[in-house]
Amino acid sequence: MKRSIVFWLYFVIAIILGVYFATRIIMNGLGRGRASIIHNISISADSHDSDLTAIQTVAAAGLGAKTNSLNLETLNRRIGDVPTVQESATRRLPNGTLKIKVKLYHAVAQWTDGVAFYPLSGDGTVVQTPSSTRDSSAIVFRGKLPKDITEITGAVHAMAGDIDYMEWIENRRWNIITHDGITVMLPESDPVSAVRSLRSLNEKQNILAKDIKVIDMRDSARILVK
Repeated sequence: MKRSIVFWLYFVIAIILGVYFATRIIMNGLGRGRASIIHNISISADSHDSDLTAIQTVAAAGLGAKTNSLNLETLNRRIGDVPTVQESATRRLPNGTLKIKVKLYHAVAQWTDGVAFYPLSGDGTVVQTPSSTRDSSAIVFRGKLPKDITEITGAVHAMAGDIDYMEWIENRRWNIITHDGITVMLPESDPVSAVRSLRSLNEKQNILAKDIKVIDMRDSARILVK
């Protein structure tokens, strides 16, 4: 059966493209040609307002490297060592671009040793360099922390103006220390509900402004004030 001219045209084009891409793959593998050299780096993060300067500095080591000699695993590990990076993935595109995708830690609170303030992510990871200045809108923690502070941070955030710092007591429950020196002892189970009760009590009776030392909320059936 005779083939139409369109068939032969597509056939020739397919052969040319096959030879072209095969040649590029071989040249890249041998480290020859412009496409075999990393000449562009693309970095994307899970948030648009993130500072990627430290990641760009580490990734710049791959700029100008030959694709057949660049160890992506090593480079990706170095990017993962940047304090703000939670997860990273690095791949090399056929056009000589190094594409890096990162998931970053995001600060939800601060931790202090009494001198400096360290931004913390939800799992307690320090995500930036410490500062001597406290963020007035952030919840501040001291001492040891549990594996996740996201829930309790969200619960007490509306009270940030009243809270000096929070402590994780005996690895099982929280204490809130207010700016006026009141210690609020939260229960081991469901501290979030206790915080809601504390907020309601403060809105109605302004209890955190009173001359007291302790608000004991460890027993959900009653609140003791000393």
